[in-house]
Amino acid sequence: MPTAIVTGATGITGTAIVNALVNAPEYTEIYTLSRSQKSPEHPKVKHATLDLQSSADEMCKSLSHIPPVTHIYFCAYLANPDEGEASRINGAMLSNFLEALTKSGQTIELKHFCLTCGLKQYGVHQGQPKNPIYEDDDDSLVWLEQGDRPPNFYYTQQRILEKHAADHHNKWAWVVTYPQDVIGFAKANFMNLTTSLGLYCAISKELEGSKLIFPGNKTNYLSFNNWTSARVHAEFCLWAGKTPNANNQRFNVSNGDAQSWQDMWPRLAARYGCNIPEKMFPAGDERKAYPGYEMSYTKLHDRPPIAEVAAKIGLKDEFKPSEIFCQINLQEWAKRPEVVKAWETLRDRYGLDQGSWDGATWDFSTFVLGRNYSLIGSMSKARKLGWTGYADTWDEFQRTFKELEDAKMLPPAANL
Repeated sequence: MPTAIVTGATGITGTAIVNALVNAPEYTEIYTLSRSQKSPEHPKVKHATLDLQSSADEMCKSLSHIPPVTHIYFCAYLANPDEGEASRINGAMLSNFLEALTKSGQTIELKHFCLTCGLKQYGVHQGQPKNPIYEDDDDSLVWLEQGDRPPNFYYTQQRILEKHAADHHNKWAWVVTYPQDVIGFAKANFMNLTTSLGLYCAISKELEGSKLIFPGNKTNYLSFNNWTSARVHAEFCLWAGKTPNANNQRFNVSNGDAQSWQDMWPRLAARYGCNIPEKMFPAGDERKAYPGYEMSYTKLHDRPPIAEVAAKIGLKDEFKPSEIFCQINLQEWAKRPEVVKAWETLRDRYGLDQGSWDGATWDFSTFVLGRNYSLIGSMSKARKLGWTGYADTWDEFQRTFKELEDAKMLPPAANL
């Protein structure tokens, strides 16, 4: 019977994978590893404290009581603004973990190792990619390692994983996933867009006029994007773990639809009982703050990823640096006295968790709402191998909002 280890078990993707494993009758034991928070109690689940920044020998001691498992789901990573340092830290975490597993005997029965990465694989944090994005596209688009580009810890981790498997005679298979802007529930997660979005909407309702102003820009508002439900991603990981044709491959994982803020923003306004201004953006393409607010602007890499194939697609020298522009600076918005007061009112009215506000990820929300390009990752590769999973993105936002409300991390919406 399959058994599993899940690292990063209390993050968004890890939490969803643990839940999927619990609900999968074939899995008999699930060992969740994290440095502090414990996973939800369940007869199948056994939690162990593990510091992935420790040495292989130290990890080996922490893992010594865990018997050999058949599947490993690695969802942990540590963010660092210095790309080189992020690559070093996350590479060492995975490398030491793999060594510790081997030393302590957990890999004797191992059949499958799943590593969660993301669309940052394609340099989407550096600017506009070629859309749609394919896993097996031109190497210059999938592995952006040109001399002027920063390191990418996803590349480091994948090479470590592939080499470790080869060094051990490929006795077990691996799969790497590339989810995009994950929608899911987890406490104290610094990249939880849904929490920040719900807070922004709930507070907008509380403020005078109840106006729900899109903080980003018009280009983003009209662009098309994929999102990934943590639930769908978890189902994909379990599917890949029992699908031999998927072995030793990399996959985009998204809900399967394409969405845009032009469609979802009015739905958010209706859900929270807010009003959308009839003219929400300045005329033309000027970068202007919304009246009464401060704006934020960041220029990205001098060459967006699509520039690597510009000549091949007949658009040589046509791509300027992409940008992150928000007509409302969310970090500054969150500090405004009336905003803080509105939060405190909602917190006290509904008994909300202060940690929800303190851990809100306004910087990540700025990136998601402020970029000026579309992001569409093709699901064709997985579909051709038999993957049929699908979710409606708006439904997944609704589901996650409800989970956050039930956990007292968000106030109840006005109109349900």
